[in-house]
Amino acid sequence: MNTIAEPETLPSDSLGVSAAQARSTELEELIRKDPGQFRVLTGDRPTGQLHLGHYFGTLHNRVRLQNLGVEMFVVIADYQVLTDRDVASNLTGYVEELVLDYLAIGVDPARSTIFTHSAVPALNQLLLPFLSLVSTAELSRNPTVKDEIAHSRQSSVSGLMFTYPAHQAADILFCKANLVPVGRDQLPHLELTRTIARRFNDRYGAGTAVFPQPDALLSNAPLLLGTDGTKMSKSRGNAITLAADADETARLIKGAKTDSERHITYDPATRPEVSSLLLLAALCQGRTPEQVAAEIGAEGAAALKRTVTEAVNEYLAPIRARRAEYAQDRAHLRQVLREGNERAVAVADVTLAEVRTAMNSHY
Repeated sequence: MNTIAEPETLPSDSLGVSAAQARSTELEELIRKDPGQFRVLTGDRPTGQLHLGHYFGTLHNRVRLQNLGVEMFVVIADYQVLTDRDVASNLTGYVEELVLDYLAIGVDPARSTIFTHSAVPALNQLLLPFLSLVSTAELSRNPTVKDEIAHSRQSSVSGLMFTYPAHQAADILFCKANLVPVGRDQLPHLELTRTIARRFNDRYGAGTAVFPQPDALLSNAPLLLGTDGTKMSKSRGNAITLAADADETARLIKGAKTDSERHITYDPATRPEVSSLLLLAALCQGRTPEQVAAEIGAEGAAALKRTVTEAVNEYLAPIRARRAEYAQDRAHLRQVLREGNERAVAVADVTLAEVRTAMNSHY
């Protein structure tokens, strides 16, 4: 396996939002100049179908990076479904749905390695030495873990919830990813990954860096609200999925929450629901929300919803067509996973061998 070169400079250990945003601007320039020096790890939990919030938030960016020439590893984190659920229901179906969505939007399995968490034993084996490098206090005070615990569906919190940041570090470091696209709320997770990499190198590296300290690539991903005006979510039934057909999309948008003011304006602070719909139409049409609002003007919410429906259905039409075509060949989906799993296993086995050598645990 070729070693991915470290970026010329690394951000400070304290990845505040402003520092991470500044670093992301630098990284975008480095990606344009030499995409081959970067390896990205990204992925999703198979807990339901992906929706427009996922698409404009992360999926579109993955395809962009892939097409620029960045090496991509996309994990379907099936083990991590259990962090906040008692059982992983309909797992096989959800995994296949994710693969369908990935292929439909343009993730190319020849250029991006799509794999499942549970299929890579060496990746998961990294969890044990990684846990030895962090304290229980560091795990428990992670703000993302705190939030996930607060919104957990379980009656009690499992140990897996607390180890989630270390497991995510294994996801990132098994392939020596040096770039991770994240939202601001995921920065603490990535900072713990950087801490684990640094501590492993210090303790076992003998002057060499076994693991890179991965950078965060912050995006200016738009925040799209669900049709009920709250956060768009698989579990809330307020999202337009990539798998939805044109009629279902029209029905969902027709029932979307707006407000009582007839004249349509883009004002996210005081008119969040109307503004989210305007933003969705604008993203699909390649315009600004203000331009969409000016075009609708005094025609009201009904005209707004018609505009959004037409924009979304037109934008998603080719994605849906590709998705329907791929859905006809489930054997191909499984083949994509088999090949991706094989590549991920080969990479993870090499990394685990390096870890065993560094830890002097070859017997």
